[in-house]
This record gives sequence, structure tokens and C-alpha cells, in this order.
Amino acid sequence: LYRNRRQALARVKERLAESRYVDTIGVTDTAVLLAEKYGADVKKAELAAIFHDYAKYRPKEEMKSIIIEQNMPKELLEFHSEMWHAPVGAYLVEKEVGITDPEVLSAIYYHTTGRVGMTLLEKIIYLADYIEPGRNFPGVNEVRKLAEQGLNKALMQAFKNTISFLVSKGSAIYPDTFYAYNDLVQKKTMEE
Repeated sequence: LYRNRRQALARVKERLAESRYVDTIGVTDTAVLLAEKYGADVKKAELAAIFHDYAKYRPKEEMKSIIIEQNMPKELLEFHSEMWHAPVGAYLVEKEVGITDPEVLSAIYYHTTGRVGMTLLEKIIYLADYIEPGRNFPGVNEVRKLAEQGLNKALMQAFKNTISFLVSKGSAIYPDTFYAYNDLVQKKTMEE
């Protein structure tokens, strides 16, 4: 399909603003490093990272239509449209790009929300997007350090930061994110 990284990046570049393309390269490099460190499939991590923001600049109306037509959870429409590009992106990457690997598509689908029982690849893409070198916001350095110690520790902190940020703004929290955080906390408690 995409024989190399260059081809895949060229396909994505035409869909993204320059700053988002730079972000995509940062996410891709970070995903590859995390995949190598934690034993995930490096090629799948690279592919999912390259295409994770494929739908980022699609018109809201188009994304809304796809969510409805493809029977994606209707509750998505009740939350900030900033999240829509992830599930819509997974659909469009399959339909327009021809990537059919369910692990890759799932990692794209959940890269903004997380979910209960995340796969290794889903965790890597979520975290890579959160900690890529271009990111600069309160708490990101702590999550970068935790990513050296363990994926679950880093993910828990990333979810905690996101939930705290949304609460401080008076914004609603997407249920999958809340449940993903609880899932990790409960697993940690059981391990102790």
C-alpha cells in the first residue's frame, strides 16, 4: 500500500496545514520510539501516526454526516467537534487511502479519547500525539518523563491532565476518556 514513510507522508501532507504536518512528523517519530521501547509493531505505529490527523481539516458538516451515516456513536455530536476527526479519520483512511488493518484504524479512531481496554498500539498513538516534541502545555513534560517508565503511568497522567483541564474550563468530558482513566486506575490498584 505505502511502501515507505515518504509516500505515506506525501499523501497526508496534501490534507494538512504546514504546522499540523510538522506535528504529524513529531507524532510519527515519537510513536516509532515508543513502539520500539514497548515492543509494538513499529510499522503499524508509524502508519497510524502518519494518518492520525488525516481528517483534521475536513469541514464540520462533512464529519457530522459521516458520523451519522456510519452509525458512529451519536453522543460524539454532543461533544466538541475537535474530537470528531479521530473516528471520522479512521473511516476515511480506510475508504480513501485503503488502509484496512483493524489495529491501525482503531489506533486512529481512539487517539483523541482513549477507551477502556486500550491496545498497545492505541496507547502508543494516543501518547505519541500527546507528548510529541512540538507540544508545550502545562503537564506535558511530566507525561514525557512517565513515558520513559511505563505506558500506563504516562497514559493515566495524560488522561488526568486532560480531564482536569476540561473541568477547569467547565467543559464536558467524553465518557470514553473518563472510563479509560478509571480503567487504568483500577488496573493499577489491582496490581498493587
